Amino acid sequence: MIVIDAASPVPPFEQLRAQFARRIQQRALAVGTRLPTIRQLAADLGLAVNTVGRAYRELEEAGLIETRGRAGTFVSAAAEAGRERARRAAADYAEVAASVGLDTGEALRIVEAALAARPRPPAAPA
Repeated sequence: MIVIDAASPVPPFEQLRAQFARRIQQRALAVGTRLPTIRQLAADLGLAVNTVGRAYRELEEAGLIETRGRAGTFVSAAAEAGRERARRAAADYAEVAASVGLDTGEALRIVEAALAARPRPPAAPA
């Protein structure tokens, strides 16, 4: 269930985007799940169509959803592919960290620093 907090300082489109991204990344929304139309979701949540449209655009740019014309908008298989790419990168990093003698704590601190220093992507895990 998507809930928009009108009192939150976070803009409604970002609340919506983050909740969908989290549900997709946690696999609560499976690959191939059809999402409500922009108009329907806007009506259900009491939001402007442009607000929902912006959230959907950002999710699509992040590869989490795909629009298939009149067929609708669906959770993208690319979301799973991205997760697998991150797993492979993590395994490669673990090998490099071990080969240069980093202990687990230091290796994790390096990753945390790198994550903190990057610009926030539109569909970062929440």
